[in-house]
Amino acid sequence: MTTTDPSPPASRVLPVPPPPRWAVRAARIVVWSTVPSGVWRIALVLGVPVGVMEREEFLAAFPDNSVFIALTYVLLIGALTEAASYLTLGLVRPWGEVMPRWIPMLGGRPVDHRIAVVVASLGAFVVTFLWWVLFFGGLLTSPSPDPGISAGEALFVAAYAPLLLWGPLLAAVTWSYHRRHKARPCTRRDPGSVADGGGIDTTTVVDGRGGAWPG
Repeated sequence: MTTTDPSPPASRVLPVPPPPRWAVRAARIVVWSTVPSGVWRIALVLGVPVGVMEREEFLAAFPDNSVFIALTYVLLIGALTEAASYLTLGLVRPWGEVMPRWIPMLGGRPVDHRIAVVVASLGAFVVTFLWWVLFFGGLLTSPSPDPGISAGEALFVAAYAPLLLWGPLLAAVTWSYHRRHKARPCTRRDPGSVADGGGIDTTTVVDGRGGAWPG
């Protein structure tokens, strides 16, 4: 007697394709792009001559000209900036696919790539607008009594210029992350390939537009 299994054919989703090398390198550059400006701010508080601003002028913005408060401020700003840029690595690392297990209540759960793409895209827009338009755009349009550029100003620009890479590179890595999830390979069972109801695993690649082609 022949029985028919009413259950649908089994399917198995394979891991997302690995990120291309250029995306991994771009994500690493984003992380390092925030370091020079952080070092410049710390040097300013510690009294290292940076040319653009004197230490006393900077400390005047804090209660009692406190070096401790100023140093805490720049370290906090640096930590937040570095943490924000570090999130770019999640677009090319496994913890960008599955939540790390040490995160309470969310650990081990898959990351919704659509939410990740939206958040990363907004982040790329914000940091691009911040550093390209507000910061460096403001520097270029602000009046200067000296048409030349001093060594201190050159050091300042060199420390902050890498931040211009943050937004565009984050946008590029986000695009790569999106493309990898839209071209997810999946293994499915072809129910018609064996007459007795069995199947043969065939690999297809979904193109993100509802279509697929054999692998």
